[in-house]
Amino acid sequence: MKALKIATFNLNGIRARLPNLLAWLARERPDIVCLQELKAADRDFPAAALEQAGYGSLHLGQASWNGVAILARGAQPLEIRRALPGTEDDPQSRYLEAAVHGVLVGCLYLPNGNPQPGPKFAYKLAWFERLIAHAATLCDNGHPVLLAGDYNVVPTDLDIYDPRSWLKDALLQPQSRDCYRRLLELGWTDALRALYPQERVYTFWDYFRQHWPRNSGLRIDHLLLNRELAPYLKQAGVDAWVRNEPHASDHAPTWIELGTRRRRR
Repeated sequence: MKALKIATFNLNGIRARLPNLLAWLARERPDIVCLQELKAADRDFPAAALEQAGYGSLHLGQASWNGVAILARGAQPLEIRRALPGTEDDPQSRYLEAAVHGVLVGCLYLPNGNPQPGPKFAYKLAWFERLIAHAATLCDNGHPVLLAGDYNVVPTDLDIYDPRSWLKDALLQPQSRDCYRRLLELGWTDALRALYPQERVYTFWDYFRQHWPRNSGLRIDHLLLNRELAPYLKQAGVDAWVRNEPHASDHAPTWIELGTRRRRR
C-alpha cells in the first residue's frame, strides 16, 4: 500500500463551485476525491479543467440534481460500475465505483429521504438496503475497499450539535441509523469515528440560522474502510476552511490519510 490522501466532498453544484474545488485541490492535493451532488449533466462536467489541474476523472451526472464523480491525481480512475446492483434502471445518479491507485473506491450520494414518512423516505431505505447488500460482498473480498460519500445519516447524537431540532428529519430517524449501524457491523470502519471516538466532528453546516459561524454542524459525510484497508488508516480530518470561503458548499471536504504499512492492532 502506498501513502494516499483520500477525500469526499459534496459540492452542492460543480458548475457554481468549480473555483472552490480547484482552489481546494491546489492547496490540499488529495490523491483520490469522491464528489457528490454535481447538479450537472455529463456534458457539463468540467473534465478539461480538472485535467489541467492534474486530475483524471469519472463522472455520472444528472441535470439539476444528484450526480457523483471520482477524481485521481495524476491518473485515470478505472470504472468498475455505475450503479448499485439492482438499481441499474434508477434515473437518479448516486453511485460510481472505480479502481484508483490500488484501492477499490465506491463514491455514493445516499438519498436524503425528506419529507418523512413518505415515498422519498421509503426510497432512501430501499437504496440503503441495496448498499448494505453490495457492501457485504466488498467487505472481505481480499482487496482494499473504501465506501465514501454523503450518507445523509447522522449516526449518533454525538454527530450533531443539537438533535432536538432535527428529530423529525430523515437523517436522524431510527431506521436510517439502524441501516448505518448494520452497514458497520458487516466489518466496515468509520474512519473519523475510529480516530476520534469521543469528539464532535462536523462535515456539514446548513445555510440557515448562522449555523456555520456558530459551529452548529452535523457529521453526514463518511469514509468507510473494509477489513483489508482499515489497518492502513493513519489520519483523518475535515478541511473546514473550505466552508468559510465565498460561495461555499454547505459541506466541507472530509479526508483520510493511509500509511504505507499496516498498523498493529
